[in-house]
Amino acid sequence: MGQHHEAAPATLVTLITGAVLGAGGLAWWLLNEADRRRRLGHQQAMLYAPRMQDGSEVFDPVSNGRNRSQALEERVERLNAAIADVRRQLEGLGKSD
Repeated sequence: MGQHHEAAPATLVTLITGAVLGAGGLAWWLLNEADRRRRLGHQQAMLYAPRMQDGSEVFDPVSNGRNRSQALEERVERLNAAIADVRRQLEGLGKSD
């Protein structure tokens, strides 16, 4: 019976040590994951940065999809109009020669 009483404090110390080590490992893993996600977000922002025109994406990173699609449609229309203008100029140059 005496052995059971002597083993109880050792078992308690072992359990507490295991809990502390487990908590430390979990904290380390959580900090590691947070740092990894922060770095990934930074890398994605850097990949997107050259495409920004007026900087509004920096202040409103989660914009409405409809606004984006409308802006994209407007840009496509302007590009198509510019392409048509260049095509007419080239045709005009071809006819004058």
